[in-house]
Amino acid sequence: MFSPLHIADRSARRARRLWANYGIFWLGAVLVGLVSVAYAKIIDLGFELFRGMVSHAFWLPIVITPVGAALAIWLTRQFFRGAEGSGIPQVIATLEDGRLSSALLSLRIMIGKIVVSFLGILCGFTIGREGPTVQIGASLMYAMRRGYRRSSKHIERQLALAGAAAGLAAAFNTPLAGVVFAIEELTRSFVARNSGTLITAIIFSGVVALGLQGNYLYFGRIQAIGQFHLALVPVVIAASVISGVAGGAFCWLLLNIPRWMPARLVDIRQAQPVWFAFLCGIAIALIGLVSGGTTFGSGYAEARGLLETHQALSPFYAVLKFCALIASYLSGIPGGIFAPSLAIGAGLGNVMSLVTSAIPLPSLAALCMVGYLAAVTQSPITSFVIVMEMIDGHEMVLPLMAVALLSSQVSKALTPSFYHTLAHRFRASMPRPAAQ
Repeated sequence: MFSPLHIADRSARRARRLWANYGIFWLGAVLVGLVSVAYAKIIDLGFELFRGMVSHAFWLPIVITPVGAALAIWLTRQFFRGAEGSGIPQVIATLEDGRLSSALLSLRIMIGKIVVSFLGILCGFTIGREGPTVQIGASLMYAMRRGYRRSSKHIERQLALAGAAAGLAAAFNTPLAGVVFAIEELTRSFVARNSGTLITAIIFSGVVALGLQGNYLYFGRIQAIGQFHLALVPVVIAASVISGVAGGAFCWLLLNIPRWMPARLVDIRQAQPVWFAFLCGIAIALIGLVSGGTTFGSGYAEARGLLETHQALSPFYAVLKFCALIASYLSGIPGGIFAPSLAIGAGLGNVMSLVTSAIPLPSLAALCMVGYLAAVTQSPITSFVIVMEMIDGHEMVLPLMAVALLSSQVSKALTPSFYHTLAHRFRASMPRPAAQ
């Protein structure tokens, strides 16, 4: 017979083991959900403040956008190196080479990502919050390694991967996409022992996000195509080619900057990044004024208006948004391209609706959204699942999947993988820490 004291001691030891093995991980996943929701609120607040300022003086972006851009890049380069861009290439680089984790995944990087991207959206930059949430989630979960008595490279990698997937899932409210994104884009492989870790992290962070924001569809429900028939095949092919070429061109431009940008600007970008960001800010402000203000911000409102209310955009919206996103990314400001890419895709669908009525405008926009996103990321399954979950597009499974696959192949014919090429460049440019 065991005494009550002995039983209590065994129970306490078992509880400590459970906490050491699972509790720290669960806590990290919950924190990812909390921070993801808070970050979304902060970004929304920043853009609302920007719109409020512009409503009082339409010319104000000419002043605040370039000044804010210069300040954002100065802060990034002085205090938050590694936080620039979307953050997804940094996460991929750390998963490929764990020695870079301390430089690219840290609480300092997480704070910088939040603060500087808030400044960027406050100044009207064309950036999204979804890509940064991936790096934020990975950084937060990676920090939880300190709670393990005996951490290891395997544990650290699992934490970073699960945090990245949970961050994307919480940002879009697309849990299935979080799993697919981790498999298809971040690791490009699937190890059975990772599956439970990923799904558990997504469940915990997703429950927190749903509890705080409610169960919602990112873009709402749309008018579906209805019964798909062979007469729609040419439209699907056209959407695939148009979005694939546009997305491939976007990647090519950002991966081959010295081949098309004037040499003087290339020199300024390398030697004087703050001044170059100032110039990018001027370009973004001018594009925004020409577009009537529709190119400022992530493009979420414009895309949702087109999908839910059939509110047509200017035929030039996609081109102007494309240029604004190029300028925003060139500046080096922390910010993502997921939401702006979806907005550009919606704009392409809007243009196609001017020449065909075979498919309702919202459905055509959804096809081009998935096509452009797949072309940019070259991750067709992730793109298809994200868009399907965001619009409750189960009735459009086949055409969405077809466009995602075809457009990604068109993009691959034009350029290598955007995120993985940038990840390779991060690995090549970062100083190599000594092996532990």
